Amino acid sequence: QVQLVESGGGLVQPGGSLRLSCTASGFNLSYWGVGWFRQAPGKEREGVSYITKGGSTYYADSVKGRFTISRENAKKKVYLQMKNLKPEDTAVYYCARSTKLWATLAPADFGSWGQGTQVTVPS
Repeated sequence: QVQLVESGGGLVQPGGSLRLSCTASGFNLSYWGVGWFRQAPGKEREGVSYITKGGSTYYADSVKGRFTISRENAKKKVYLQMKNLKPEDTAVYYCARSTKLWATLAPADFGSWGQGTQVTVPS
């Protein structure tokens, strides 16, 4: 059974850092691109970052220079290191497996979504 499980969310003050983890099971992670997404209350889900199976990385403009995506295939994990967090980063964060051969941050291009992990940065 293909499964992705997010962890590492929490409450952090503005300017703080968090590292989210996405743990894969039921498939060989090394063959797949993986994306991180977020959804704030009342807003649509948006792409945050994407890492190809080869390790190339892509970021939404809103997080460039602050977030870093990485992967450890041997541990079946993809990480999202978040620094200099802002109140507007508050959201439920999800990871998902790409269904496309090209780099993308469009949620419709992903499947096998995790259950999400809450990140809260108070204003």
